[in-house]
Amino acid sequence: MSHEEFPTDRPAVVTCGLPYANGDLHIGHLRTYVGGDVYARALRKLGQETAFVSGSDMHGTPVAVNAEQEGVSPEAFALEWHETYEATFPKFGVDFDNYGHTHDATNVETTTELVRTLEENGHVYEKEIMVAYDPAEEQSLPDRYVEGTCPYCGARARGDECDEGCGRHLEPGEIEDPESTITGNPAEYREQTHKFFRVSDFQEYLGEFIDRLEGTPNARNQPREWIEGELRDWCITRDMDWGIDYPSEESDLVLYVWVDAPIEYLSSTKQYTERVGADVFDWAEAWKGSPDEHGESGGEIVHVIGRDIIQHHTVFWPAMLRGADYDEPRAVMASGFITLNGEGFSTSRNRAVWADEYLDEGFEPDLLRYYLATNGGFQQDVDFSWERFRERVNNELVGTVGNFAYRSLLFAYREFGGTPDADLSPEVRERIEDAVDDFAAAVNDYSVRDAGDAAVALAGFGNEYIQQNEPWNLVDDDPERAAQVLRDCVQVAKAVAVLFAPVAPDTCERLWSQVGGEGSVHDVTVDAALEAPAATFDEPDELYEKIPAERVEELNAKLDERVEAAASGTDESEADEGDADGDVAADEATLDLDPLEAERIGFEEFESLDVRVGEILEAEGIEGADKLARLVVDIGVEERQIVAGIKQLHDLEALPGTRVIVLANLERAELFGVESNGMVLAAGEEADLLTTVDDAVPGERVR
Repeated sequence: MSHEEFPTDRPAVVTCGLPYANGDLHIGHLRTYVGGDVYARALRKLGQETAFVSGSDMHGTPVAVNAEQEGVSPEAFALEWHETYEATFPKFGVDFDNYGHTHDATNVETTTELVRTLEENGHVYEKEIMVAYDPAEEQSLPDRYVEGTCPYCGARARGDECDEGCGRHLEPGEIEDPESTITGNPAEYREQTHKFFRVSDFQEYLGEFIDRLEGTPNARNQPREWIEGELRDWCITRDMDWGIDYPSEESDLVLYVWVDAPIEYLSSTKQYTERVGADVFDWAEAWKGSPDEHGESGGEIVHVIGRDIIQHHTVFWPAMLRGADYDEPRAVMASGFITLNGEGFSTSRNRAVWADEYLDEGFEPDLLRYYLATNGGFQQDVDFSWERFRERVNNELVGTVGNFAYRSLLFAYREFGGTPDADLSPEVRERIEDAVDDFAAAVNDYSVRDAGDAAVALAGFGNEYIQQNEPWNLVDDDPERAAQVLRDCVQVAKAVAVLFAPVAPDTCERLWSQVGGEGSVHDVTVDAALEAPAATFDEPDELYEKIPAERVEELNAKLDERVEAAASGTDESEADEGDADGDVAADEATLDLDPLEAERIGFEEFESLDVRVGEILEAEGIEGADKLARLVVDIGVEERQIVAGIKQLHDLEALPGTRVIVLANLERAELFGVESNGMVLAAGEEADLLTTVDDAVPGERVR
């Protein structure tokens, strides 16, 4: 990979975390796939050679369990869901160049070759370990058949992951107080031989890799604790029938699902090359390219995932690639979760907006794509509600983008039959150039939101421009000036079609046709934003329709009715299983927002809180603590030492100089032997530090 700005002269591969072939898709799942599609399309808009690939994750215990319950083979069960996903993604404009699955012949072959290479290079060894065993059923228990207590944080955990606590990957035999999920009885540990990947061989490499990794900040910050701590080797085999066989005649084990799942990225890229030819896209150049004159090799690999599988993509996967002589990823973009009306999605309670349901309601895919891509930063948790959806569609898509395009093109068509014969004004040319620059900067910042906002802001400028110049009042008195204004507006509309196409592909194809564009808007680059529009074009139609308020009431009523019906047949204390290994599971783990406190406090009680602006002077991790960092904060009248749970969530070296908000009169406490004198305020699971907009100085009170 290079670390040059896009576009580069090397091929790019954009991947999305594999959906686990185990259940229906809802709009929470779609955030990652829409984000990946927007980013891949945006790269192509810059002129970057790009392949967009993914596939279904077919293996693992949950598939085997659910297939057994339905009385079908795991392969038949998973393949049915794979075909469902393969048909669903295009309905939302998610246009993979190749969509495979982990059980197809290409991935079996690629996985086998890669694991053999790891073994030949000395990175795999055998080890006797204690694995869970159900004495009642007389069988070994793979990860997801075991639950118990996390040895690191004490939370309830699954056999391979502390999904409700610290989020750590757990090796077989680590979980404490194991229970069989088959019988509910205590499980036993028995000795068994398994294969291990020497992740510890790559500790120095991974420390360097994470420093140069691009993408969202959470993808760089979260894995540092594992990489900089004791990096433990990884058990890569499981004792079950469903999966890819370990490539050894002496072994009757299968590979752990997280071995073959990311290898599908490679396999899917290979399949794309097989279909289009290496002269169109060469998978080997992207994944195993020769060094250039700068010593950089390979392509520009960008992984788009849910944030709960960051560790797999920034620790295990790059180590596997390195050990098997493949190129490392350039970037990892990890999305936040989506809530529904402030609460988590719940498939067991039917509390979700399902992908098919959204389409059945008659809404265009582009409306949801816009909401998912631009409603908050990619790594932030965002909330979906039908009210907010309607508001953004009506105000931004209808009121800004659609309103500008329709009124401009309609007036130009009626008065001039198309684009007026006038030169583009310098002011408008400069504004379009700025929008193109903003779009390119967004791509290089890995921000799908900013890419979409660049186009919408340009449409907003167009609305202001036509409103200020009022060409309808100039047609009779100053026809040359009217022609100039409308020439500018048509150019802006064309530029919006080009820049907004990654977010709203169907809408922008229509807009491109309305301005007389040749071919498809998806085949042109950002240079087309300033190319002269067609001299003539047909009468335009409106791009979007407003959503009436009564539709929201109807949709909310349907959701409430469905949740109530599910609740009547569901134990309300029953939690969702969250039983997927892939990206569908990642989005299932949605954030539940706390309800507002019913009890009010008086103003005097609020006044008793001494909340101050502070400036971080020093920041360092506390040895032995997974999440805690020691901060020295200047609060104006003095410097304070404060312990904060931000070690895995922020780049500590970059924090000095950051303005924060501090609760100064909190009682002193001691955490991990370090005194904490105050509290730094932050929001959400990602510890988004609260700060100031302008230049409030350290020590100023927050009122």
